Amino acid sequence: MRRSRVRRLACAVALTLGAAFLSPGVQSAAAADPYQVLVFSKTAGFRHDSIPAGITALQQLGAANAFTVTATEDATAFTPANLAGYEAVVFLSTTGDVLNGTQQSALKGYVDGGGGFVGVHAAADTEYDWPEYEDLVGAWFRSHPAIHEARLTTEDHVHPATAHLDDTWTRTDEWYNYRSNPRSDVHVLQSLDESSYSGGEMGGDHPITWCHQQQEGRSFYTGLGHTIESFADPDFRQLLLGGVQYAAGAVEADCGAGGPGPGGDSAEAEAYTSSSGVQSAAHGSASGGATLGYIDHGDWAGYSALDTAGATAFTARVSSAGAGGTIEVRSGSATGPLLGSAYVAPTGGWETFTEVTTTLTAGTGPLFLRFTGGAGALFDIDRLTLTRAPATEDEGSSNVHLFYYAWYGTPEGSGSWRHWQQGGHTPPDSIGADLYPKLGPYDSGDITGAVDQHMKWIQRSGAGVIVYSWWGQGGYEDSLAGDVMDAAARHGIEVAWHIEPYSGRTAESVVDDIAYLEGKFGDHPAFYRDAANGDRNAYYVFESLRIQDWSALDAVKDTAIVLAQTTDTSKVDHFGGIYTYDGIAGATAPGWKNAGDYAKANGLVWAPSVAPGYLDDRAVPGNTTPTLGRADGASYDLEWNNALDPAIGGNPTWVSVTSFNEWHEGSSIEPASSSPPPGHGYETYEGAYGKTGEAAETAYLDRTAYWADRFEQQLRQRG
Repeated sequence: MRRSRVRRLACAVALTLGAAFLSPGVQSAAAADPYQVLVFSKTAGFRHDSIPAGITALQQLGAANAFTVTATEDATAFTPANLAGYEAVVFLSTTGDVLNGTQQSALKGYVDGGGGFVGVHAAADTEYDWPEYEDLVGAWFRSHPAIHEARLTTEDHVHPATAHLDDTWTRTDEWYNYRSNPRSDVHVLQSLDESSYSGGEMGGDHPITWCHQQQEGRSFYTGLGHTIESFADPDFRQLLLGGVQYAAGAVEADCGAGGPGPGGDSAEAEAYTSSSGVQSAAHGSASGGATLGYIDHGDWAGYSALDTAGATAFTARVSSAGAGGTIEVRSGSATGPLLGSAYVAPTGGWETFTEVTTTLTAGTGPLFLRFTGGAGALFDIDRLTLTRAPATEDEGSSNVHLFYYAWYGTPEGSGSWRHWQQGGHTPPDSIGADLYPKLGPYDSGDITGAVDQHMKWIQRSGAGVIVYSWWGQGGYEDSLAGDVMDAAARHGIEVAWHIEPYSGRTAESVVDDIAYLEGKFGDHPAFYRDAANGDRNAYYVFESLRIQDWSALDAVKDTAIVLAQTTDTSKVDHFGGIYTYDGIAGATAPGWKNAGDYAKANGLVWAPSVAPGYLDDRAVPGNTTPTLGRADGASYDLEWNNALDPAIGGNPTWVSVTSFNEWHEGSSIEPASSSPPPGHGYETYEGAYGKTGEAAETAYLDRTAYWADRFEQQLRQRG
């Protein structure tokens, strides 16, 4: 096994970090013994014109910091004997398949045995046919928007690559999206704030610089460095230098896998992303070798990657040879809502640690800690943890219901076009919808094709229930219901019922319909029953106001939850719940709070409906009714926020989503094609939540999963 030459001298680390602020690329040569670094820049795909500037920058950094750079594009350098002479290997914007199998084995053995690897920018666009390389670099490249400015968040203020950076850093580069989020397997040093630019596709958690242990060796990667100008930037040069020194073992750094991230539970307290007054303090007995220190009265620290939503308790490892004091746990900002407080008593020494904890009330937004106490230094904080109840992890939320339509047909399937031709259109290229399905105009009877794919997508959305559009006994949708339920059961999805206004519908016929559906499907594993409401099944009644007297429902109130479509609480006698369906009203939530309060007071289910937008111009030519644009996802977020805000949404029991696939209304979250047939004026999901192209097609599925999780957390907090 190759011996790792880790030089972990405290004085070397101090010299390294201190000199970082002297001048571009200048550091004390005393930080480490001289060593060799191999820089490899072979390309078999796109070639970056910044490679020569990168080689020059690394050579200059080496000359000032006691390492020698050998630059090559000759892959025969990758032999065990040759690599043994280097402390680190840098892949500088390599692309494509640049190593053969023997050379791959040599590199893997070198790093696993104690060597160092540094990947810069397009190093993530390399060796796609070598699975172990993804583990080595951390993640493979997927896409990028045009070069433009973005804001980065510093997640680690201690690592030599990022210790010199402020909490945020705004710069211009080519921002990579990756095929997977590496956070669980690496130690994230920097992340991108996707709200600061267009084209981010990582769902809001976007690591861009990270490090990790690789067997006995070390790996460092940064997605920065596309532009020539990057290599003249003092801050980027220092980041690059710190990465090389860590990989070479010239300085110590904590690169243990994992980290906070959205929904994460714990973090090193010194890894704050915003602050006032505090600093990192070295402590040999602390986790990671440092604490959050120099804490005085009124100071604070923020953690953008730790979300307080769903957190029920806060725990911190602390020490104090000072006055002691109080940790105020707040959400959103240093002056945001106070969720709880933990008192820190003096422990007798800065190296004597103990734990403090407090329960938390419900919060929303990132974690902030504010510190109060007497004069002078108060205490240090080592590691902190948020305890939270699990939400929607493996199974979808049984409290999020998607309206689902199985009324579509094609000549090849059902024998004729069904619904796609609405508005006088001629499928398959011209359909009665302003969006075009990813699957094209499909047949709802294509169970193993379209329907099975629907259930996979619904599973991805985090919703656990579909509300099946049903138009009466013996109808087209009724004939498909059993097969759709089979597909739903294969993916852990349950089925409730949307009783539509079929011809001749009465209150008595609805009661008969409930008995019919219970008798036909009641034993099916996908038949939805709400455990929290007496194991009753659920029936949404569309346009319930068409019928004045619903007293017949009293016969089924003990076995079924029947929901009226209204917020007029004078019209819900005999019903077991209330919903809205309207895909536009959620933007203003008229009457929602009153309906929710009434439902709670009277033991009813409250299931307001949210939608990503509503546009039916192609299905209803000449339509003059209101529409609601999607606004790149802002409309959907607004409606969800309204539903989950107790002051607006009235504390829902369930949230119903209009809809999974009602294409005529343009309210679908089902993936829409990013390249629909030209010449018909179709819209796409382009730009939704910053996503483009094919990545945008599933944007609303993923956003539904985000909101489903938030809703589940809220329900747990409500008890």
